[in-house]
Amino acid sequence: MSRVGRVERTTKETSVLVEIDLDGSGKVDVSTGVGFYDHMLDQLGRHGLFDLTVKTDGDLHIDTHHTIEDTALALGAAFKQALGDKVGIYRFGNCTVPLDESLAQVTVDLSGRPYLVHTEPENMAPMIGAYDTTMTRHIFESFVAQAQIALHIHVPYGRNAHHIVECQFKALARALRYASERDPRAAGILPSTKGAL
Repeated sequence: MSRVGRVERTTKETSVLVEIDLDGSGKVDVSTGVGFYDHMLDQLGRHGLFDLTVKTDGDLHIDTHHTIEDTALALGAAFKQALGDKVGIYRFGNCTVPLDESLAQVTVDLSGRPYLVHTEPENMAPMIGAYDTTMTRHIFESFVAQAQIALHIHVPYGRNAHHIVECQFKALARALRYASERDPRAAGILPSTKGAL
């Protein structure tokens, strides 16, 4: 059974198309108009082994906020759609990823309940190209709200803003991959004592 999500989101500010295949090979085709964000979404697809297509046309003449936020919302909704009934998945996943001097620790629960805990070093450089580094947390907030997952991201140390953000996306990709994979010992079983996720 195919686990694919496809979401189109159109407002006066943006037009977004996201397609994700959880059982892909890491094939990525991303274009948001925000170079560093494209780079991060590429990390998400490749390290999660998700086939990921993202096409966003946003009001970049204002700034990058709406483009980044609406893409994250659509991505979360597509991920939730692709998960389907969650029967037979591992549900929990975690990964720790270093990137030179930076380290990211990510733990995820595909719980059906949106919750984010996010910490990263203070006094980061405010911009990476056209990417506002304060948007990183907002990306995860938006993704979590639509995907309806619990996500804990902790970066205990790091110096370079590019590295600090990138290791978060790489660790998130792996944690989501592990959590969403099918558990061969739990075929046909929903991983919840409540009977619902």
